[in-house]
Amino acid sequence: MLSQLPDDFTALVTAANGGIGGAVIDALLESDRPGRVIGVSRSGRSHSDPRFESLALDVTEPYGLAALEEVLDAAPLHLVFNAIGMLHDERLGISPEKKFDDLDAEAMSRLYHVNAITPALLLKALQSSLKGRHPALIASLSARVGSIRDNRLGGWYAYRASKAAHNMLMKTAAVELRRLNPQASIACLHPGTTDTELSRPFQARVPAEKLFTTAFVAEQLLSVLNDCGPEQSGIFLDWAGESVEW
Repeated sequence: MLSQLPDDFTALVTAANGGIGGAVIDALLESDRPGRVIGVSRSGRSHSDPRFESLALDVTEPYGLAALEEVLDAAPLHLVFNAIGMLHDERLGISPEKKFDDLDAEAMSRLYHVNAITPALLLKALQSSLKGRHPALIASLSARVGSIRDNRLGGWYAYRASKAAHNMLMKTAAVELRRLNPQASIACLHPGTTDTELSRPFQARVPAEKLFTTAFVAEQLLSVLNDCGPEQSGIFLDWAGESVEW
């Protein structure tokens, strides 16, 4: 697992209580290679493995990012897996738009904040732990529908646009990170349609063989990351390791 990282590497996973984030934590802790796995979520989560550390922080808010930076205290991070994402929220009345009349400024702003702005500000908060000359992998969940060239069906305005913005921010961050740490790399990852709360309202038309379990996706994405070195930093890949058009 992640052979380019040192033994006893330190990993940080956001959305630790989410489907993919939780599965990534489980997959990491099944290996004896990580020395410390930090799970970040709003409510915290538990795990029996003594290498696991839970942080109950909301990194979509400035105070959460500041607290995370303080806890890490510039300790080197070798793996950052950002699994934060938002498509819908029944409580806030947010759902994917099908037509112009569905567009709502507040809903669009919320999706931009969660899907694009938060991942960028997360890297800002973590930069003291990422800079240097230690191997570091940064993975951030994207989506194929964020591909501008691949958009043939339309709809889902805010989600598509926020993921496209996410990709540009990560691509730009890869340029700066190259100067801060020549052994670091960033990858935008499309997990495929995964059986999580995010996709659940939209699974009816998904063939069974194309609806993936969270455990399968976690294993696939960690395997894909195994081939991501500094020379590939800023890449956009799917769960099978295939390039996705920007």
